Amino acid sequence: MPRLFLLCLVAILGLAASGVVRAADRPGFLRDGTLTVCTNPTLPPMTFINGNDLSALDGFDIDLARALARYWHVAARFETMDFAGMFPSLAAGRCDLVISGVLKQRAREKLFDAVPYLESSPVVVSNGSAKPVTSFDALAGQTLAMQSGTSYAARIETINKDLVARNLPPIVIQQYPSEDQVVQQVLLGRTRNFLSQDVELFYRSAQLGDRVRVIFTPRMPDYEELAIYLRKEGQERAALTRAIDALRRDGTLERLEHKWNVGASARNALGVTTSRRRFDMPVFLSALFSRAFLKGALMTLVIALASHAMAILISLPIALKLNAPRSLWHPFLSLYVGVFRGAPTLLQLLFIWNALPQFFPIFHESWFSPFLATWICLSINESAYQVEINRAALRAIDPGQMAGGEALGMTTGQIYRHVIFPQALRVALPPTINEFISLLKTTSLASVISLQELLFVTQTQVARSFQFTEYYAAALVYYLAMVFVFLHIQKHIEKRFVWASRNGGGAHDA
Repeated sequence: MPRLFLLCLVAILGLAASGVVRAADRPGFLRDGTLTVCTNPTLPPMTFINGNDLSALDGFDIDLARALARYWHVAARFETMDFAGMFPSLAAGRCDLVISGVLKQRAREKLFDAVPYLESSPVVVSNGSAKPVTSFDALAGQTLAMQSGTSYAARIETINKDLVARNLPPIVIQQYPSEDQVVQQVLLGRTRNFLSQDVELFYRSAQLGDRVRVIFTPRMPDYEELAIYLRKEGQERAALTRAIDALRRDGTLERLEHKWNVGASARNALGVTTSRRRFDMPVFLSALFSRAFLKGALMTLVIALASHAMAILISLPIALKLNAPRSLWHPFLSLYVGVFRGAPTLLQLLFIWNALPQFFPIFHESWFSPFLATWICLSINESAYQVEINRAALRAIDPGQMAGGEALGMTTGQIYRHVIFPQALRVALPPTINEFISLLKTTSLASVISLQELLFVTQTQVARSFQFTEYYAAALVYYLAMVFVFLHIQKHIEKRFVWASRNGGGAHDA
């Protein structure tokens, strides 16, 4: 009996000690029992959306993040975004880690800590009929496509300096926002080659078959390991390293390599061949009537309507103030209009999403969603254009209308409400609807901060399936349908106003 008691006591103490060690291993960035990960879901098999459900994140990196969360006994949460937005979001504290097939590089490690987890290799890929080459010299003078936001361009620029020094033409660099768009350039014949990592080609081989082939596998230091990135804070890197080592020892990383066909065991997978139809009508129809595309189109419509409504509310008092006699407000309001009309909309969106949290920590919180950031940005941006439309409409009204209203004993508010605004509305409505249609298309910019509008849905499906013609065609149908509806509404309203004007004029003449 005493011996049994002693064994139980030892077991309890062992479990307690294990719990203490695990708690000590838990990094300090874990807040509220959640591990938040920034990822760009357009790089299969590392991270992508698997199917039509936009919440169905999948891939090696997603599984790795969930394994880390289980190791630390917390829940995993993912923030999907454009590649270029991941590190600003990490710096702003919007996420704890970046896990998205990102290379371990010294330049990035100046600002962030990195822990490697998977071997990789850069590859130069060309069309299926191209012949292998043995150096970058063979690519001199040719076009090489790559994803923007990565460090590939800087590396090729270094190679170009060497080529020029040896009297060879430089490699022409073309950059595109996402990896799937890079590959499309070779498939379309717009460029001969693209630079990527082998992990994606392992996945693409079954989709593209003999349409592309690896022609060169260069040895490039700083391009041979994928890493998890985190902020430089205390001993957090050491805690993450211990967790990765533990997952490697218990076989988790090896199982993930086999599951997703990456790593050393997948080097021979690039020879798979397949064929596919030029345009797959069932895929097009499936996308057209899918819930994901319907929700994406609805999100596009909602954010456009909400932003334009707020823009009108903001612009009306500004237009009235700028049309009034000059005051101290005029320079500030004119500057407001000039700045937001002059700055690119995409720049404003990225500033609000990525820079505001740097200045105001309150924007780190989860309430500051991509929808809210887009709504704020588009409302402010659109209001600057709407101010000019409203100013022109108000100026088109004969000043005698104001004098006539005052002669009838009406207050200024009554004159504007019953006399000025109804007439100005007829002038402002056509350009306002035109501006809304333009805004409806501008909402596609919000895909860079992962608002799940129509273009974001399209890009994620293209990245997963690589059937870009079918998915782009489905998105085009939705955009055209929405635009044509509002064009019809505009034409109907204009006809009604013309009829009302003629009817009113005839009664007066009688």
